[in-house]
Amino acid sequence: MNEFLKEHTCYDVLPISFRLVVFDTQLRVKKALSMLIQNGIVSAPLWSNETLEYAGMLTVSDFINLIQYYYYSHSSSYHEIETIQISELKDKHHEIWVKQQKGAIHPMATLYDAAILMSETRAHRIPLVIENREIISVITQYRLLKFVANNFKNTELLRIPLSELKIGTYGTQVATATMETPVIEIITMFARENISAVPVIDEDGTVLNIYDTVDVMSLVRSEKYSNLDLPVREAIKSRPKDYPGVSTCTMNDTLNSIFKAIRKKRVYRLVVIEPETHQLLGLLSLSDILGYIVTI
Repeated sequence: MNEFLKEHTCYDVLPISFRLVVFDTQLRVKKALSMLIQNGIVSAPLWSNETLEYAGMLTVSDFINLIQYYYYSHSSSYHEIETIQISELKDKHHEIWVKQQKGAIHPMATLYDAAILMSETRAHRIPLVIENREIISVITQYRLLKFVANNFKNTELLRIPLSELKIGTYGTQVATATMETPVIEIITMFARENISAVPVIDEDGTVLNIYDTVDVMSLVRSEKYSNLDLPVREAIKSRPKDYPGVSTCTMNDTLNSIFKAIRKKRVYRLVVIEPETHQLLGLLSLSDILGYIVTI
């Protein structure tokens, strides 16, 4: 597998035709998030007109960190979210800005290099940039894995069951919530534990749903982001009608069967369940899969 990844570049993964959205760092954060929603995306590269170079990435995770900061530190200053510029994050919210700077890669770098970088940083997407001056596109974990799923032919390497692969997060290591958990508690989990999804379970541990960072975009769309004490049960009502649902797998699934699922629909992570009871066993992220395939 790693030989296959080394034979292909990030450029190979790009579609024939695509749209690239880039934000100037002087743009207001609220306006930027509105534009993300309008374009159906969750991140965008940043460009500085002052230095005339690539300036990082703005993602929904940055907005989550900003909301959490104001909720706990300056709860009376939510109006600042409406006016603060992306560039001001560098001065007022240095830790958020530092996270944005990670991970640009050259478009002709190999998929192996991209997979290693994504796995190590757990970045869901990496901008393709030439000499910090020319932003070409953005490569995502999903697009990379879908390319592998469509083009890697040695399926023998992919037939080991998940129970033997030892990848993913399981048991008490998985952060969970219930339908009554306030959204702010989940947002705090996202920021504190550097995770992007929390399974929603009942008192028996049965998986009912999942709440992830993308769901915060739905709150932005409905302008409920200042009402973060509402329970998950109410928050998920803001989801778009085409929400794809929860992707699941079992410990008997192989990477081959998971790749089949990736070919059919956009998958960000899979909730590992017990097949008969649907009780939660663990969480398998695309980062986990990328970290594994570079070793085989």
